[in-house]
Amino acid sequence: MDQSSFKGFYKKSIDERLDILQAATGLSDEEITILKNTGGLTPDQADRMIENVVGAMPVTMGIATNFVINGTDKLVPMAIEEPSVVAAASNAARMSKSAGGFRTRTTDPIMIGQIQLTGMDDPEAAKAAIEENKASLLEMGNAKDPMLVKLGGGARDIEVRIIDTIKGKMVISHLLVNCLDAMGANAVNTMAEAIAPEIEKLTGGKVYLRILSNLAIYRLAFAEATWTKEVLGGENIVDGVIEAYAFAEADPFRCATHNKGIMNGIDAVILATGNDFRAIEAGAHAYASWKHGGYKPLTSYEKNENGDLVGRIEIPMAVGLIGGATAVHPTAKIAVKILDIKSASELAQVVAAVGLAQNFAAMRALATEGIQRGHMGLHARNIAVMAGADGDMIDKVVSVLVAEKNVRIDRAKEVLEELNK
Repeated sequence: MDQSSFKGFYKKSIDERLDILQAATGLSDEEITILKNTGGLTPDQADRMIENVVGAMPVTMGIATNFVINGTDKLVPMAIEEPSVVAAASNAARMSKSAGGFRTRTTDPIMIGQIQLTGMDDPEAAKAAIEENKASLLEMGNAKDPMLVKLGGGARDIEVRIIDTIKGKMVISHLLVNCLDAMGANAVNTMAEAIAPEIEKLTGGKVYLRILSNLAIYRLAFAEATWTKEVLGGENIVDGVIEAYAFAEADPFRCATHNKGIMNGIDAVILATGNDFRAIEAGAHAYASWKHGGYKPLTSYEKNENGDLVGRIEIPMAVGLIGGATAVHPTAKIAVKILDIKSASELAQVVAAVGLAQNFAAMRALATEGIQRGHMGLHARNIAVMAGADGDMIDKVVSVLVAEKNVRIDRAKEVLEELNK
């Protein structure tokens, strides 16, 4: 894909952007119409997605440009209401291109189903009984989803843990399931429920919860990129980003905002493709605590031998292309088509790259001019519209607010009134 036609994309009108996007991705006229309608859900489709439907809450969707992932150009749909996120991701991706863009990979799509066993006289004996009967339990689980097994997925292993709780010791079985291109919640929950009665028979205990875990420690996505010191504007900026990373690594108060910036990019792609951003959020923050025994950044930065900045991300990424809103929502299906991906692994890799890009953009801004400079102009547009500006008057109000570094609704109203006079 030649992304040269996307140069100055942000300066185009929406219709012009859609023309460029259609030419680059082969979207049909019908799909372009869905995008123009800012949602595309019919009342019947909406009513089937959740309960008690009364309408829809559209979220703006933009296209992040300049991404090169494993040598392939990618256009990345991002659904988010916050200004500057799409622009920041695009700029970070552009700055990485001179060093080859993003290098990504994933592990196998293994999800964990937890079976909670209580009320045992001898937890160690219960653990041993489950482990001794692992083969038959896995066979029982796989019988519940023969199609998944036929396609190469299915239950792979069972890990058993004994934990101390306020109600005494519990034996927790982790059913490990390869979910292929599905997120996997339905398959994993069904299998866990199927083997729970047998675990009770084997141990004499009582099973309560049989449920998927969103802490997907075996289903990880990795991305890495290099930003040269020349592109960044000097080795001092490389040092500044690493200093900012050191702050987040040492301080959970800073780390929470550091990781939130990562999720700005990740959630936007997850939402655009109809995946469960709440599950991804929960898994990401839990992983940030679990892996290091304390809350830490999901990204890391270092300087290489050339003095360039190298950034990396490691994050659970339980995404799917089968089932859920991804297969139902018209805009989500279009987003997947724009990405030109065929597997959940490819989607996970794109998402990881965007998370790293988003974080780098924030870190660079913080280490140089501060986060507000780039954000201010975009935020000012929202403020100008809220103040009542429209058409050409929006840009005129924005220019005054930005020049004054005073982006407030009351000042926007004053400026608009003065301009109208």
